[in-house]
Amino acid sequence: MSLDTSLASTIHTFESLKEIRTEIDRASTLILETLRAGKKLLICGNGGSAAEAQHFSTELVGRYFKNRRSLPAIALNADGSLVSCIANDYGFEFAFSRQIEGLAQPGDLVIGITSSGNSANIVAALRTAEKLGLKSIALLGRNGGKAKGLASVDLIVPGDSGRTAQEAHLFLIHHFCDLIDAAFD
Repeated sequence: MSLDTSLASTIHTFESLKEIRTEIDRASTLILETLRAGKKLLICGNGGSAAEAQHFSTELVGRYFKNRRSLPAIALNADGSLVSCIANDYGFEFAFSRQIEGLAQPGDLVIGITSSGNSANIVAALRTAEKLGLKSIALLGRNGGKAKGLASVDLIVPGDSGRTAQEAHLFLIHHFCDLIDAAFD
């Protein structure tokens, strides 16, 4: 794929985010309400989406653009010992749901990231959130996959490309961080 083709594909995907503007606004509201209430974000993903989950939690606990107070967020995929323990003892499908069971408090928000929408451990995490009465956001690609409809808000990036879905997910994370920085001192 040439640079021009790749760039055109990414630009097209980013422009298509306007189609899910209502869902983006709903997700933004959920994130801000959760943090304003002093509750935490429990974020998870696999592979590149794991990196995005860690990126998001880093921007909140550390800082994004401006100096503001630290905000509570945990990337559930970041603790390799814990993830491998759960995967070994229960199965990789439970790597995040087991953590949600142990770490979540009422009012927390679960955010699952999967460019395919078919990651079994993200599906299990979203189901566990619902079982515990927690709200959730799913950042999805490729028509949402098996995770579609399991979250309080689905952000399904239009298109068939996992690559451009991941790029759009990072863009959305930065959009949320812009709003968070504006809302908190």
